[in-house]
Amino acid sequence: MESIFGLVGDGFAVVAADTSAVHSILVHKSNEDKIMVLDSHKLVAASGEPGDRVQFTEYIQKNVALYQFRNGIPLTTAAAANFTRGELATALRKNPYMVNILMAGFDKEAGASLYYIDYIASLHKVEKGAFGYGSYFALSLMDRHYHSGMSVEEAIDLVDKCIIEIRSRLVVAPPNFVIKIVDKDGAREYAWRESIRDINAAAILRFSVQKSNLLGCFRLIGSGFWAIISLVGRLLISLHRLCLVMDSVGDKWDDEERSVIGDKGEIRYIDFDHDKSVRNYNPNEEGPIIVSVPFPFVDGKQGGKPQSVVVGETAVDKITLKNTTTDPVEWGVTIYASNPEDSFKLSLMEPPTADSDLETIQAFLECTSLEDRMLHPGDTLTVWLSCKPKEIGVHTSIVHFDLEADMIERVVFLLAEDKISQSLASIRPYTRGIKKKPLNVESHHGSVRPSRKTYRMYKNRLPRYDIPKDIRSLIESGQIPSVVTEGLTRGNYQHFFKNLLIMEEIALEESMRSYDMEGVPLRKRGQQYLSLEVPGLAERRPSLVQGDFVFAKLEYEDERSLPYKGHIYRVEADDVYLKFAPEFHSHHRDGNLYKVQFTYNRISMRRLYQAVDATEDLDVGFLFPSESTQRRMIRAMRMVPISCTLNEEQRRSVEMILGCKGGPPYVIYGPPGTGKTMTLVETILQLYTTRKRDRILVCAPSNSAADHILEKLLNANADVVVQEFDILRLNASSRPYEDVNPDFIDYCFYDDDAFTCPELNALLRYRIIICTYTSASLIYAEGVRRGYFSHIILDEAGQASEPETMIPISSLYKQNTVVVLAGDPMQLGPIINSREAEAFGLGKSYLERLYECDFYRNGDRNYVTKLIKNYRSHPEILHLPNELFYGRELIACKDDSVSFMARVDLLPNKDFPVLFFGIQGCDEREGCNPSWFNRTEASKVVEITKRLTAQRNLSGEDIGIITPYRQQVLKLKKAFENESMPNIKIGSVEQFQGQERQVIIISTVRSTIKHNEFDKTYCLGFLSNPKRFNVAITRAKALLIVIGNPHIITKDRNWNKLLWRCADNSSYQGCSPPERQEDDEDTSFSIDDGQPEEFLQTEVPQPAGVGEAEWSDWNI
Repeated sequence: MESIFGLVGDGFAVVAADTSAVHSILVHKSNEDKIMVLDSHKLVAASGEPGDRVQFTEYIQKNVALYQFRNGIPLTTAAAANFTRGELATALRKNPYMVNILMAGFDKEAGASLYYIDYIASLHKVEKGAFGYGSYFALSLMDRHYHSGMSVEEAIDLVDKCIIEIRSRLVVAPPNFVIKIVDKDGAREYAWRESIRDINAAAILRFSVQKSNLLGCFRLIGSGFWAIISLVGRLLISLHRLCLVMDSVGDKWDDEERSVIGDKGEIRYIDFDHDKSVRNYNPNEEGPIIVSVPFPFVDGKQGGKPQSVVVGETAVDKITLKNTTTDPVEWGVTIYASNPEDSFKLSLMEPPTADSDLETIQAFLECTSLEDRMLHPGDTLTVWLSCKPKEIGVHTSIVHFDLEADMIERVVFLLAEDKISQSLASIRPYTRGIKKKPLNVESHHGSVRPSRKTYRMYKNRLPRYDIPKDIRSLIESGQIPSVVTEGLTRGNYQHFFKNLLIMEEIALEESMRSYDMEGVPLRKRGQQYLSLEVPGLAERRPSLVQGDFVFAKLEYEDERSLPYKGHIYRVEADDVYLKFAPEFHSHHRDGNLYKVQFTYNRISMRRLYQAVDATEDLDVGFLFPSESTQRRMIRAMRMVPISCTLNEEQRRSVEMILGCKGGPPYVIYGPPGTGKTMTLVETILQLYTTRKRDRILVCAPSNSAADHILEKLLNANADVVVQEFDILRLNASSRPYEDVNPDFIDYCFYDDDAFTCPELNALLRYRIIICTYTSASLIYAEGVRRGYFSHIILDEAGQASEPETMIPISSLYKQNTVVVLAGDPMQLGPIINSREAEAFGLGKSYLERLYECDFYRNGDRNYVTKLIKNYRSHPEILHLPNELFYGRELIACKDDSVSFMARVDLLPNKDFPVLFFGIQGCDEREGCNPSWFNRTEASKVVEITKRLTAQRNLSGEDIGIITPYRQQVLKLKKAFENESMPNIKIGSVEQFQGQERQVIIISTVRSTIKHNEFDKTYCLGFLSNPKRFNVAITRAKALLIVIGNPHIITKDRNWNKLLWRCADNSSYQGCSPPERQEDDEDTSFSIDDGQPEEFLQTEVPQPAGVGEAEWSDWNI
């Protein structure tokens, strides 16, 4: 008996509808949402035949959305109502829809409104309206109590009156109602109204049906036919209510989490971190029968975690039932469902232990249900609940207590662990770090900076580029400079990027504050130095190098005492060696405790400012190729490959570069595994061999990437050998000597115990110089003239910000210089600390911005060549990224996968080398470290790795492990060290970009929706970051294994596709997967799209220090 009704208040409209899906005497669902959100400010409530109702409302919704998509503006509520009426009228003459509609909306000009549309296409604008059997009661109440200008509280009170009246007056009343509201803030769900009294009635009915009604049926056989019919009718009505009420058990849960009484219990994923109602029971408020809470959560700073149990052992807890009434109570207890299935058991005896005698063990009985028992007044009964897990991960059970008039539910969680996961347990509970008050360092005691044996005067000095006070004040007050909000144009290029860099620098200063230390000791090292231990220094958290400085003062000193400035003379692992003024050392005692404040090294930022300034001399057509008046035409120069056999696209790109005469950059678009580096090496060798006068500058975003190019050049299978005196591997002075491969030292310039740049005359002797983007500024500083290099080749250009890309270009480029950018805009972009600067353009690489120009976006061969043959990955590994990111253009050319798969005894489907292992663990943090880890996943990673290497078909060097959180990396490294397996590379996605392994194992870590939403906002982890997803799954050559919580990971479209592709190919194992949500939308995105909508930050996050946002991980 359907009921929908609504009314208009002061600036809002509210609509309520029952949630029962009924056909004849059967209830199919009791959580059917009959109020559809039409768009952001409209609601449609519908009643009628279920098929017509669903089909017609979805048809209206899609057409309204289509109108907005085509015209850029939404329909008004009046227009949407008239459109709906027109469609109903049209259908009347063909195939009528048996649908009655209430449409509520809010328009900026007209305010809130409500439209009444019946199935024969009558349309009326009303202040209140209703349909269905409940309309008789709702309309009468609204006629009595409704008045214009009602407040939200008055309207909801009237809605509740209507619901109560409908429930009490209809013979078969719907128990549940959903209430939605629409106002200036949009359309949204306001509340659910669920029946409580009917639960009691249903509980009573369960026993009374079998003990009273059926006996009464036999007695009435002789009383006449109509008496029997009356009894059957009452039974059907009661059973109808039973179905409705039982379907509503699990208050506050969504569809996936709700427990539903049916033929067989089943538990979907219950997120205890997100839904506190499943762990915050108060037995004293539930009723006269007090039921204790089994396996209560372990208290902790993060709201508690499930108790732990070791796999193979039995965890036991008692449940007490206390009757506080004066009457006996009949009770029953049932394990409604468990996940994994049958993992929990009930008993009236305490389960025996390993030390119990044989008689006790034989007498013990366990079951899943105890029924028809009596609890006398004042008595307390004990029931035992036990679990013996066979697998690691969270185990869940829902236990129902049937207490005559009451139905009570307990949701139980246990975390099953093994020795590995236990060894990774938190040492200290997590405590959020307190933001420390910075030292006043405007006045301080100075110190002596580490000196160099020789001092060189650079020809082009690096200016200071101090941040203007007015801009600093503006940004620190939370405002964005106007030139930034205007967007990038040819007229504001330098001003735009310098302001973004200032935003970034201020964010970097703020991030350094999180490393400040209080109450820390300094230890005397010889006669000159004091050492400070800096946790995380070995991982460059913070990044400190020789020559940087810190400020320190005794902890007990007040603000009037000046801090001392100390310079870093040496960095060793987690220790820095400091030298202060002589009086600081003379007063130091090893027991003293100090406040220490780190400073940010501005050298790299100053180089970026300088590069942006130098772009003033670049052609407009170089920075903005779309504004060029002429289209470039390149005459390809034929060549014979030197280093290797090239495919068609690789050959074409080399020939086009050889034929290029300057102008805008030539791009080699290199998706994963397509031989981009090999193509660059061939290009360099061709130039080196055939053009003796050419000079080549090769840059990469990191030292490891630059070393990789050098290695490929030196080891190329070619008749041509690059002479040692022709090639220079230029390093920054801060790079440690031991960081360089000994085979490459002869190609570096090392002087005064540090790497350095040769003087100008020596520098000009080299034909090939390889360095990082940032170190290229040393070449300009030495005085190398603009246009000296014939070719500037930038590898992994998608990883560098535009100002970083300009360091090797803006001061060395001339009109006839050939600039080559190689990279993939579909992979990881630059790492930016300021979320505001990233959102406004600093997070977009120059390579990605070039694709806004038609020449590059449309694949014009005079501007770009796309490599499409993938030589890395098995075709099934490549399938999904090819579909999602590369328009299905990539061609899998790997040919040795079959032999590898034959050696791996792990996959359920040997023809499908992608395995998803579902596991439900717990998100954890420890100490003051804000990074997340998941011990359960870490244990599973170790287990799978040991299985892969057990038969010695694979070595540790063949396996790579990717995880998005630094603390998970540390936990995994510890676990593998404990297992004597230290050679396996474990790192973030960023650390794996450009690399590959035979086997890649991904640990996704996240196991709760709450933390996942934080990740989405700040682009952490894997979810809603398609570029990180793309890089992670394309590192594997022969086997990809994903370990994670499927209920969380499928919240992202791309990961959802991966999981169900595994499931469809019988390659999913582990915990029960979520219900499948078909995604018919085209989820692929290309360079044309920029970044997908969910990846863009439409709102700039709050500054660091607000809630969780003060913390960061790999990508911040």
